[in-house]
Amino acid sequence: MSDITKWDPEDQAFWESEGKKIANRNLWISIPSLLCGFAVWLYWGIITVQMLNLGFPFAKSELFTLMAIAGFTGATLRIPSSFFIRIAGGRNTIFFTTALLMLPAVGAGIALGNPDTPLWQFQILAFLSGFGGGNFASSMSNISFFFPKRQQGLALGLNAGLGNAGVTTMQILVPLAMTIGIMGDPMTLQATSGTLIGKIPAGSDTYLHNAGFVWLLFLVPLAFAGWFGMNNLRTEHISPHIGSPVGAFAKISGMLALGFVGAAAGLFIILPAPVGMGAPSWAKWPVIAFVLFFVVMMLKMIPGEIKPNLQRQFKIFEHKHTWIMSVIYIMTFGSFIGYAAGFPLSIKVVFGFQHLQDAAGVWDHSQKNPNGPSALMYAWMGPFIGAFIRPVGGWIADKVGGAKVTQYVAIAMIASALGVAYFMKAAYASATPEEFFWPFFLLFLVLFAATGIGNGSTFRTIAMVFDKEQAGPVLGWTSAVAAYGAFIIPKVFGEQIKATTPENALYGFAVFYFVCLLLNWWFYLGPKREYDNP
Repeated sequence: MSDITKWDPEDQAFWESEGKKIANRNLWISIPSLLCGFAVWLYWGIITVQMLNLGFPFAKSELFTLMAIAGFTGATLRIPSSFFIRIAGGRNTIFFTTALLMLPAVGAGIALGNPDTPLWQFQILAFLSGFGGGNFASSMSNISFFFPKRQQGLALGLNAGLGNAGVTTMQILVPLAMTIGIMGDPMTLQATSGTLIGKIPAGSDTYLHNAGFVWLLFLVPLAFAGWFGMNNLRTEHISPHIGSPVGAFAKISGMLALGFVGAAAGLFIILPAPVGMGAPSWAKWPVIAFVLFFVVMMLKMIPGEIKPNLQRQFKIFEHKHTWIMSVIYIMTFGSFIGYAAGFPLSIKVVFGFQHLQDAAGVWDHSQKNPNGPSALMYAWMGPFIGAFIRPVGGWIADKVGGAKVTQYVAIAMIASALGVAYFMKAAYASATPEEFFWPFFLLFLVLFAATGIGNGSTFRTIAMVFDKEQAGPVLGWTSAVAAYGAFIIPKVFGEQIKATTPENALYGFAVFYFVCLLLNWWFYLGPKREYDNP
């Protein structure tokens, strides 16, 4: 598709005559591309469950690190990705970043075909899966430029919600793909596994390598669709000086490299030996702050034509509502992506094992529970609800105001998080934890639904608070900060499970949600609000 040099979606006549058709075409190519990005980023949450069922020689805590690595890297790559559209153009960016997903997909397929593959190779592949996490920032920034403000709640909700459905798609498709012997040799399950349609008994064959290879069926045609069906908006406030496609790809690659350097530095400090320094658990908070600062400073130092474009976009950091909305967005999207990442393995660890106490009061959490629910049968439902209800949240926010919707969402998240914590604590102290599964699971679904609705409502707030040039980069930046939830939540779950107090993770999250409730009320709803019902 040709580049577009005139674009004004706020002009009703232009919008109805030609703008709507172009915007919708770009949206409907963007959505499945983003969906595959989420799938490749977060498929370690499902793969690690099956690695556990197959008896791969790794500890549970080591398997949690794979999801944490992918989560941390994907979040960090969102920082440079927030600024791709202005310097490289939407069409160039979506095509190239979609094509890059083929690297971790093929690598995972090869590594998973061999049970003797060392842990460090899986950690490198989880690191590369961060490509998929970074894609959200550029995708949301791109779509925000195509639609008028009055429709951004719904349009961005569709892009994010259906794009985030990559988590659900992955959680359904990967277990099913592993039952089909298309290529390679099967492995034998040592523990009961499952799919959407039922349990798979121990002793059955499974094709774990399909978890990586299956995504090529989608990524190849989507790369072509992006190249031939999308547009670069080459107007002054969007992408005025993007140069040639090859030059755009080079700029994207260089900025991604800076993101990878920052992610590698942070992970080296956090991860345990021999991979990293093994810093104490509290260190993850200052490390994340350091990585954010480091990557932004490195981007500021890029010479040449990129520098003035980035400096213009960096003005968002002078706007205090960039930081306020970042915190609130962590509550919604950060929770969604973190729970989606950690939910399958949490079900497996909490309900898939019996929790026994001997006469001396010592707990044993290593005995498999024959009546435990299959994580692969149920884990997909939470992200499914959270993703597909997101456009509803955006649509409601377009009608009644984003801040009002966010306030009710915060209340629901506090209540459901406390409920999940209660039943998780009961299950982790029971020889029959399956008795507590259904209330735990249903409350978690409420929590997922609240994150989805709230995610849609924050899009509306950002669209109303920031001007048309800043709204896109702010969406990208807030999504970058919030995406660390994909690292923090599995990491916190892993730490608290190791400490035998998994419920403490939810108690801590509930306290954070209360802080967000106060921020939203003070700045956007209360008598001293700075924006009237955005």
